[in-house]
Amino acid sequence: MGAFEVVRSTTIGADARVVHALVNDLHLWTAWSPWEDIDPGMERVHTGSPYGVGACYAWHGNRKAGAGSMQITSSQPERIELVLRFLKPFSTTNEVWFELLSVAGSTVVTWRMRGATSGLMSWLSPVIPMDRLVGRDFERGLAKLKKVAEGDPSPTGSP
Repeated sequence: MGAFEVVRSTTIGADARVVHALVNDLHLWTAWSPWEDIDPGMERVHTGSPYGVGACYAWHGNRKAGAGSMQITSSQPERIELVLRFLKPFSTTNEVWFELLSVAGSTVVTWRMRGATSGLMSWLSPVIPMDRLVGRDFERGLAKLKKVAEGDPSPTGSP
């Protein structure tokens, strides 16, 4: 098993409370998550708290979307922590967190995921590191989060 960490950051021209609300409510992830458009027919189930600690989101989709769940385990103004469990296409559990730093009317958002590769992924990771597999998704998600937080109503940012 090999450990990995994927980290991406961006600066969003919005108050940290706006960004926090978009991350802290799993219902709102459909507006910015980079994986929401992989399978338009994906089944989504929300349980637990409506937002914050205890909020849970499970999905089951096509081969690309896979199946899994996430749960918010800690929610502070400057940091939101989640446990991310994948069931398909492979089984694994990862730690995910968002750090929010207010800087001169903007928010620096850092999205991190940490875990360990096992099974087939442990064989593939030296050739295709997890950062390469997931890093671009984080970049797309942060770009979408930025557009939503800054008030751009179009999903692509165009008029």
